Amino acid sequence: MDTNSQHTHAAHSPVVTVVMPVYNVRDYIRTAVESVLAQTYDDLELIVVDDESPDDSIACIQNLIDADPRIQLVHQENRGLAGARNTGIRQARGEFIAFLDSDDYWHPDKLRHHVTFMQAHPEVGVSFSASMFVNEQGQSLEKMQTPAIKSGYTPRDVFCRNPIGNGSAPVIRNGVLQQLAFRGKDKHGRQTEYWQYFNESLKQSEDIDCWTRLALLTATEFSLIDKPLTYYRLNNAGLSADVASQYQTWLKFIDGLAELAPEFVKRHTPAAKAFQCRYIARRCISQAQGRQALSWFVKALRYSPGALMTESKRTLVTAAASLVMACLPEAGQRKLVARFL
Repeated sequence: MDTNSQHTHAAHSPVVTVVMPVYNVRDYIRTAVESVLAQTYDDLELIVVDDESPDDSIACIQNLIDADPRIQLVHQENRGLAGARNTGIRQARGEFIAFLDSDDYWHPDKLRHHVTFMQAHPEVGVSFSASMFVNEQGQSLEKMQTPAIKSGYTPRDVFCRNPIGNGSAPVIRNGVLQQLAFRGKDKHGRQTEYWQYFNESLKQSEDIDCWTRLALLTATEFSLIDKPLTYYRLNNAGLSADVASQYQTWLKFIDGLAELAPEFVKRHTPAAKAFQCRYIARRCISQAQGRQALSWFVKALRYSPGALMTESKRTLVTAAASLVMACLPEAGQRKLVARFL
């Protein structure tokens, strides 16, 4: 059961609801919350969803919660990242919903850019920013995550390339999200009585599942705000570090999508698999796992070499880095990581 333990709603409904799931992030959560409170666009509410976190994450921000009436704290039994986001969406009062994972943080002008743009472009239901990679200490790695395709996104682009990149980058119209609502299964395979937007049966890949369904099921447009307004933390202890598990969950997402749009999935899955395997190869490179990187890159080529060569520079750099790293001892691989990222 969800329990809301802080601050009574005011009569005024905020323009933006920020949804922040919390689980085991004591080292990072204060930075995340402070980046929301420091937004230059401040007509917002922040819904902090405690997903039964086993550490003292909430205690680390309790003084911020007590001091700012814009923050609501919601406790729930552990349901995972998708479940925590769903709880936040159901509580949201804003016209726009922004997602911020509690190990990431934002530029102070992020919401101002998104709201200004989306109010001027009512056809856009999903806007997302470029992201700056930071390390576990929050220091910039001077590398950006930004999509190869800059505009005119089709459902294929979303499915194959995930231009949004990460879960802390998008701002989505609440009304568009409501079009996705479904009764699904939880992480234990039990049917839920509440509405889902992110698929709670997926331990990973819940982001790309949601974005792809938005592209397929709604008439809304996706648009990039090509500024590094999100700071995305590369945390090798996180879910994204377990690449084999990540890929298996991604395949589960494909199976679910095939039930919704079988012809679409059949047509575009080879290219999607190629890009996904190349992405995993690059993640392996970033973790100095050269042999794994090379193995994943070979898989990518087998699925669709033609798709990969539409981004020839990235593909060739990935191939070269995989080959070189696979031939080096671990110490030598780590020296190359900073250059590659």
